[in-house]
Amino acid sequence: MVDPSLEQICVLVVDDEAPARQRLIDLLRRDAKVGTILEATDGPAAVEIIQNRHHDRHPDLVFLDARMPELDGLGVIEAVGVAAMPLTVFVTAYDQHAIRAFEANALDYLLKSYSDERFEGAMARVKTRLDERSLREFGQRIIKMASTATAAGALSSADRRWDGLVVKSGGSTRFIRVVDIDWIEAAGVDVNLHVGGRELLYRAALNNLGDKLDPRRFVRVHRSAIVNLESILQLEPISHGEFDAVLKNGSRTRVSRTYRTQLEKRLGQPLY
Repeated sequence: MVDPSLEQICVLVVDDEAPARQRLIDLLRRDAKVGTILEATDGPAAVEIIQNRHHDRHPDLVFLDARMPELDGLGVIEAVGVAAMPLTVFVTAYDQHAIRAFEANALDYLLKSYSDERFEGAMARVKTRLDERSLREFGQRIIKMASTATAAGALSSADRRWDGLVVKSGGSTRFIRVVDIDWIEAAGVDVNLHVGGRELLYRAALNNLGDKLDPRRFVRVHRSAIVNLESILQLEPISHGEFDAVLKNGSRTRVSRTYRTQLEKRLGQPLY
């Protein structure tokens, strides 16, 4: 098994202006952790590279210009799909694009003309996220190996769900069993895991994490919340078809009208 810390980062630099691309490339070449550097001069070329049509290596990281003719940075993300995008750092001359960048699940953004120190700060965040991703993937491989050793036959859909999460907290690394999570709350581009009265930050988007959880146990009740059905004590009607889900640990989270149908379908009966 390859040590993730020894793997170099493949970076894609996307900008329609050559000087802006060269500025990033010069900074990236100073970083020993960076290996392959790819370039794209416009949005369509970036989409092709990210979707791996012309290159053997899929980018781990994209520096993406927010404003480009024909297809801008947000258009690239829409074309590829948020879930399929590598880690993304927006590069823009307009600070108002920062909010839209984070809404598109970008890790960070650089405001032209950024300093070397600001670039290095963004790269530090990138490396931390890649290390956390490698640790999670390692944990999942261990889980799958253990599952394979005890299970016979083909994998079911339940086997492909995550059984545990590797979480860095307070300088230590914890392994959290998914069944112990009471509910999950969106926290910007990350999430807070509510586990036994504790709150742990986990580096993943709520949508992406929700796709990895067992739908028989976890249900989306709000655009910013996923709840473990085993943790619900009662539902209290609020108004206009919304409820408060009261959990066994005393926590509360809103069941919005938008997601009420999903909960009713999972429970097999309507909510009154």
